[in-house]
Amino acid sequence: MSGKSVQHLSSINVRDEWGTPHEIFDYAVKKFDIVPILDVCATFLNRKCALFHSKKDSALEKNWVHTWWMNPPYSEISTWMKYAYEQHLKHNVTGIALIYSKTDTRYWHDYVEGKAEVHFIKGRIKFLDEYGFPSKNSAPYPSCFVIWRSK
Repeated sequence: MSGKSVQHLSSINVRDEWGTPHEIFDYAVKKFDIVPILDVCATFLNRKCALFHSKKDSALEKNWVHTWWMNPPYSEISTWMKYAYEQHLKHNVTGIALIYSKTDTRYWHDYVEGKAEVHFIKGRIKFLDEYGFPSKNSAPYPSCFVIWRSK
């Protein structure tokens, strides 16, 4: 196999941190009328909110009490989706996740299907590298926004 998406997929095994392009974040905020205060999966360079958690902060051990944004690492998506859903329920807080749309997975059925809004993104995203530049290749999977809204 040798396509651009296969090349990108192989690079995920090397580095699993990809930033959200600003236009994707801005689109979601405007379109879905959500203003995240906390970015739960970020680095200082790729954060989308003033408040953010990095790997050093261990977001999976913190309470997410503010409206949050999440672009989780592909390699640990099940863990992040479970925790995101639990934080939404526990704190009655709105959260929006940018994830790949693999609807056949267990986490999708456990934490998304029938529990959140889903908005599919047309085309494939070119995520940002560790320096904030678009990757050479588009993501290997289609993406979507998953939104858990507070009640």
